[in-house]
Amino acid sequence: MGDLLTRRGRLSGLRSLKQRWSGQPTDNLVFPDVSGKPNAAGPGEEDGRLGAFKRLSTLLPSLRKGKKDKIKDAEPAEMLQSSSGADTMSVQHRYASGQYFFEYLVVVSLKKTRDGGSYEPQITYQFPKKDGMVKYQKEEEEKTLKAITLFCFPEGISWAPLTEYHSETFSFVLTEVDGSRRNGYCRRLLPGGKGARPPEAYCIISSLACFGLFSKIFDEVEKRRQISMAMIYPFMQKLREASFPAPGNTVEIKSFIPESGTEIIRLTRPLDSWLEHVNFETLFQCLTDKEVLLVFGAAVLERRIVFIAEELGKLSQVLHAVTALLYPFTWQHTFISIVPEILIDVVMAPTPYLLGVQKCLLDQVTDQSDLLVVDLSADKKKTFIASIGDEESILPPKLQTEILEALPRRKDLSVEELNHVVSEAFLQFFVKTVGHFKSHVKRSGGHGVFDGRSFCKAIESRTTRHFVKKFIQTQMFDLFIQEVEKQQPSGPQQGIFHRKILEHQEKRDRTRKH
Repeated sequence: MGDLLTRRGRLSGLRSLKQRWSGQPTDNLVFPDVSGKPNAAGPGEEDGRLGAFKRLSTLLPSLRKGKKDKIKDAEPAEMLQSSSGADTMSVQHRYASGQYFFEYLVVVSLKKTRDGGSYEPQITYQFPKKDGMVKYQKEEEEKTLKAITLFCFPEGISWAPLTEYHSETFSFVLTEVDGSRRNGYCRRLLPGGKGARPPEAYCIISSLACFGLFSKIFDEVEKRRQISMAMIYPFMQKLREASFPAPGNTVEIKSFIPESGTEIIRLTRPLDSWLEHVNFETLFQCLTDKEVLLVFGAAVLERRIVFIAEELGKLSQVLHAVTALLYPFTWQHTFISIVPEILIDVVMAPTPYLLGVQKCLLDQVTDQSDLLVVDLSADKKKTFIASIGDEESILPPKLQTEILEALPRRKDLSVEELNHVVSEAFLQFFVKTVGHFKSHVKRSGGHGVFDGRSFCKAIESRTTRHFVKKFIQTQMFDLFIQEVEKQQPSGPQQGIFHRKILEHQEKRDRTRKH
């Protein structure tokens, strides 16, 4: 256990780093997190290997939670004129407490550069506008907006006018230096008009993670955009005033549309809130059950994994689905569901990562070693373009079989039913491998200490014990067990993982009695 203790000291020091990369679970995009394992690069290699980190740092906002709360969110003049002082204070309080559906909506358009030879993404609409900010707040806001344009059009400047374009929806995550996250939801489509024209992107920034719900919001935004840009504002203002529903509940938004009258839009939040940002269907459409297991094994051991696809929506959905398979553990390292071309050097980072890369950039990925490159394309020749070679032996064989036997039961299921079946299969894996952790947390003076040696010795299966010895060396397990050590034994035991552990123990006890 000396390695574990040493690693804990190292992790505590790394957490103090001010620059975080991250991008949750979540089917979406994120800035990476350098709070992982130490940088193995020598002094002379730093500039070359971490150039992407330095470039990205110029785009990352340095707003902390305290700073955000101090920013006065100035409502549009139309709203201020029709609101009482009490109403305005209520609106500002909800914004500060994070209860808004979204922080703001922006439209990103492709505009020709000065030389006219290419296009660059620019924000052409923002709601609401933020006024009354001091200089440093404006600077940080500009950095955030610049980052948003990069993630809305990660392909760079190589665009040409189009007459047809299939709209697509994807997401990303902006991670602040304090670790807080904001989700970016993006829909790209061809704007109204005649002749060839470049696509534009609608992007909603929110602290809330619920991909399906925001996809429906985009449907309403797109419908109003076809009538007039002015129709978007009243709808988004109504949405901004509404309370985000609790899991399983519905919120109704009234909105007027010319020639259609007042419509009632119903937005329902999934019952399983920890899966509301996930749709496993795309993952299993791109990969076989066995291939999903191999990816899961590599992710569990916090390896470097790159996913390749042409479609942005496919990349973001698959990456968030993979992180959801790790529940109740959380991916702690670099996570960028769609890597902008300008940041492709991030593949050289020596720390663990989950990256989504468009197929046109594949050549810049395959020259790396010690990573798993997964092709999600429908016309792929092989799924694993690069691998370490031991992926099939990471998970215990018996538990691999049990997962595979549970997965085929997902046919003809709704999205929520599919999410439940898949998550149940992988949750049981963690129940059976590490579900006995509480018995090996020794408490003294209100604080617990995890005994990793006795924890591993208690596992009867040799193959399972071999896997667990590696798993407890990961950062995701370390941070999980630290939270357990902080908990009071007399406190309420809640959560799906805890309930599944109790069910498994009761079933095992009944079997032993018989």
